[in-house]
Amino acid sequence: MVVQIKEYGSAEQIAQTLDKDIGDTKSTLGEYLRRLDEIRNLAEKSKKIREVVMKLAGKKATTESLGEIAVGSLNIVLDANPFHELTAIEAVVRSHQERLLVLQKAREALKWLDQLGDTEGLKYLVVENEGVPERILFKIS
Repeated sequence: MVVQIKEYGSAEQIAQTLDKDIGDTKSTLGEYLRRLDEIRNLAEKSKKIREVVMKLAGKKATTESLGEIAVGSLNIVLDANPFHELTAIEAVVRSHQERLLVLQKAREALKWLDQLGDTEGLKYLVVENEGVPERILFKIS
């Protein structure tokens, strides 16, 4: 979690930054969703092939371990398959969806700042948590 303070010269700058972050997040989310569809299709094909081969071999499908080991706080998947990738991409998509919602809510909450108009000599110190405004300090300079 990264918390930082950024200084802005106007409410418009804060809004522009949020709008840019929202746009970037939407774009990234779109890319991951396309990738998710591709890997989901691959995972389904892999599952079907596995089921057919197991059936032809006369064996029951076994639940494999994930082949995952932990090194400190890092998990490493050995011999990753489409299902591992699918799980990873789904987690990334959920994270980006949550971030997008938080950014949109923050932008909506800042609509009142648009009404301030020209505030010459006023600086905006914004406390941001992961790039999302949490607190705004008006500073007269």
